[in-house]
Amino acid sequence: MASYQGYCVKCREKRDFEGHEVELANGRRAAQGSCPVCGTKMNRILGKQK
Repeated sequence: MASYQGYCVKCREKRDFEGHEVELANGRRAAQGSCPVCGTKMNRILGKQK
């Protein structure tokens, strides 16, 4: 698992989270994990893969 920074909508703060890469339904890459404080699911849209 890699470390990413994302926004937790429940805590309303940017947090670092451990997650894995997934491909969304529209073909975009995203990092998906959970907030280390409250446990809410977090997503981060990633750039195009080179």
